[in-house]
Amino acid sequence: MTLSEDLNFVDQGGEFDSAASPYPVVFGISFTPKIIGMVGGVVGVLGALFIVLNLVMPAWDSYQQQQAKSSDLQGQIDQKKAVIKQIEQVKQDLAKAKEQKIQVLGLFSNEKTLDTLLLDLNRLVESGNVQVPVNAFKAKLQKFAPATEKAEPVMDGSLGVGVNGKLKRMNINVEIVGTYEQTQSILRNIERLQPLLIVKDYQSVLAPVQTTNQAGKAIRQIGPAPLTTSFQLQALMPLTPEEIAAAAKVPAKK
Repeated sequence: MTLSEDLNFVDQGGEFDSAASPYPVVFGISFTPKIIGMVGGVVGVLGALFIVLNLVMPAWDSYQQQQAKSSDLQGQIDQKKAVIKQIEQVKQDLAKAKEQKIQVLGLFSNEKTLDTLLLDLNRLVESGNVQVPVNAFKAKLQKFAPATEKAEPVMDGSLGVGVNGKLKRMNINVEIVGTYEQTQSILRNIERLQPLLIVKDYQSVLAPVQTTNQAGKAIRQIGPAPLTTSFQLQALMPLTPEEIAAAAKVPAKK
């Protein structure tokens, strides 16, 4: 073998090595399809991770914040709705309380009812005489005298400590003459009067019978003997706010 043949062998060997490695080689690494697939998978995972970290997570955080904000706003709306319902309920309760107060105050006396009380009592007494026989005794209102000029605040606890300084009363001394049945009917009718009246110090005694009329002629009485009945009417009235403030400064009577 000559030298030229040896050189030709070497060249042929180089061509053999080049033909044996058809895949690209970078930094001594031959990129076969398997390696290229693995690299592509890693790049895909890294890309997906990049998208998750930089796009999906911020969007998710923003969604969570908006969801929390929406829940908070909905809670505030529900709370305001509950408050509105409570306000409406309070308004209804207040209106009902005012109506009840008016009804309760209507049970008490006032200046107008006191002005007509004498007429009302006289009407009650005379109404029982309509069907009384001519010779029978007819009931009459003999006395109607207020004990004081004006109503005075209740401060003595006689009606209960809770009403001290909240009510005032007018005491009126009344005296009627009539039979037992007539007197009983008059007292029942007094209870039916609109203003709240309290009857106290009730006393009844036999009344002297008038045996002659104004002309001096004898009168023949028929039916039961009459009674003279005396009692005190107490008309109760609520105090005004100004009167309540003034009564609070007065010490309670024992």
